[in-house]
Amino acid sequence: MTARPTIFIDGEAGTTGLQIRDRLKGRTDLELLSIAAERRKDAGARRELLNSADVAILCLPDEAAVEAVSLIDKASRTRIIDASTAFRVNPDWAYGFPEMDREQRGRIAAAARVANPGCWPQGLIALARPLIAAGILPAGTPLSYGGVSGYTGGGKKMIEDYEAKGDAASRHAPYALGFNHKHLPEMKHYTGLAQDVLFQPVVGNYAQGMLTTLPLHLSQLKPGTTAGAIHDTLSRWFEGARFVEVMAMDGAEKGPHLDPQVLNYSNAMRLHVFGNDARGHIVLMAIYDNLGKGASGAAVQNLNLMIGADEGASVNLAS
Repeated sequence: MTARPTIFIDGEAGTTGLQIRDRLKGRTDLELLSIAAERRKDAGARRELLNSADVAILCLPDEAAVEAVSLIDKASRTRIIDASTAFRVNPDWAYGFPEMDREQRGRIAAAARVANPGCWPQGLIALARPLIAAGILPAGTPLSYGGVSGYTGGGKKMIEDYEAKGDAASRHAPYALGFNHKHLPEMKHYTGLAQDVLFQPVVGNYAQGMLTTLPLHLSQLKPGTTAGAIHDTLSRWFEGARFVEVMAMDGAEKGPHLDPQVLNYSNAMRLHVFGNDARGHIVLMAIYDNLGKGASGAAVQNLNLMIGADEGASVNLAS
């Protein structure tokens, strides 16, 4: 890699690409390569940039991402961060959630190919993977997972629809009710679950920010498990994590800290544990920005690891 790494964002005009560029534009330790707007669909021009960059960040639909990877020569030194779903469960790609376990940062730093995580899967992985690894939550447990996200998490068409309708857009719109959401394989694979989760997302009439929930019954868990034990397990798992924080069990039943937009423009994720041991009911909650930790912030964090920069450099975006 060159002393001043060169970075090419393929798909920089989209929502994720624009936010990555905005995060990186003030950096003096790297050089951003760009392609003229009229040449963005020129395969030759893209091939040249994809093969000349130290790192290419792909912010493209799945099929276009696969095509972009095919344009990179086998002998090329170019490393890739892909923000689509195309390679997320591919064993030849490192999964770009550095806090997933203790070894993941090292895997990402050494990888030639990194698959940036989906926004929805990260919350579930953060909440369920530590419990499964600790033997508290059996891998065969049927789980339900849901929450609410800003409309930017739904892609270009959803963004256009919501912005066109403005205040007339639905404030609370369930979707993916065919239960074949493209994130399901990713969720199953990285949590360690033996079966797909029942996933039912909702989109709200606001741009970005998300709050996801994983409800549990104590009867589903290892005998003797309490809400406190779950909190302790999560706290140990993420001890020292720079961007994932397990919040104290304060007993609050509501409050501004549970706003899905509270971490907007940041790369932070907060995990909450709510429980009533007498009733045997637990709700685990993750709050983060679907365009931050859920997309562009995560991509910049992964880039920093890959080029040996400060992991937290420019991962947040000024509001």
